Amino acid sequence: MFSKLRKGLSSVLKVTLNDKNMDKVLTDLKLTLLKNDVAVFAAEKIVEETKELLVGTEVGAFSKKNLLRTTVEKAIYTLLNVENQFDLIDKIKNRLNPRKPFVIMVLGVNGTGKTTTIAKLVKLLKKKEISVVVAAADTFRAGAIEQLSQHMKNLNTKLIKQKYKADPASVAYDAIDHAIAKKIQTVIIDTSGRQVTNFNLIEELKKIKRINDPDLILFIGDSLAGNDVLFQAEKFNEAVGIDASIITKLDADAKGGAALSIAYITKKPIIYIGVGQGYDDLIPFDPDWFIEKLIGKKSK
Repeated sequence: MFSKLRKGLSSVLKVTLNDKNMDKVLTDLKLTLLKNDVAVFAAEKIVEETKELLVGTEVGAFSKKNLLRTTVEKAIYTLLNVENQFDLIDKIKNRLNPRKPFVIMVLGVNGTGKTTTIAKLVKLLKKKEISVVVAAADTFRAGAIEQLSQHMKNLNTKLIKQKYKADPASVAYDAIDHAIAKKIQTVIIDTSGRQVTNFNLIEELKKIKRINDPDLILFIGDSLAGNDVLFQAEKFNEAVGIDASIITKLDADAKGGAALSIAYITKKPIIYIGVGQGYDDLIPFDPDWFIEKLIGKKSK
């Protein structure tokens, strides 16, 4: 998946570190990251963190290759907000008030795999014996309700919906009301996937959040969308706030840079990744797995 980055970093790691060529090593590292879709600001942060960790180190006391690899790994861990990583299943099962559902509000523009990801989340929760109801609060896009309805039919899951042009906040409220009455543990709110530059969308999302007070706001980002997904994450985070992200389409030929950049922009963790179109193709995000894919396995 990230073979180009691994190949690039491999050439970087073969450079012998010393005072004279440290700048070259770090410049090569930055260029490698940029070539693999890591945003400039994120690449610069990794280089900065790496340099800070290396300054004052007696390079000759360790394997030069392992030292740089370990240092870059630490810098990437920092960007991925690993210390904030959490288990969604545990959060739901251990919610503060078990008499109220755990409410998840899902953000993302059309084409990112948002609707499919919601279906995958439903499948995941049901496998963990967690009850769930979904709110069709995208009342703007033609076909959005029908698409979500088909997924929920396939998954034998209740969908709360109204007519198109209905108030999305009201649809979400009805779903929460239903969950309380039926003692359902989780509510997932689908939202409109219009562009984040759309003023009406932003106001709509703010209203959904204000009225329904979600426990978790999830951003769905397409790993293949390049700089667009970074812009989306930044604007959604500024306007509504993001608690965590799910990165989709990592089964395709993605370079991985978008995941790093989204985590850095939002300052929040990635909790799942999408690796296919099937309902079971959602797996927990493993920072160790991701870093290994990115810069290769540790040398023994």
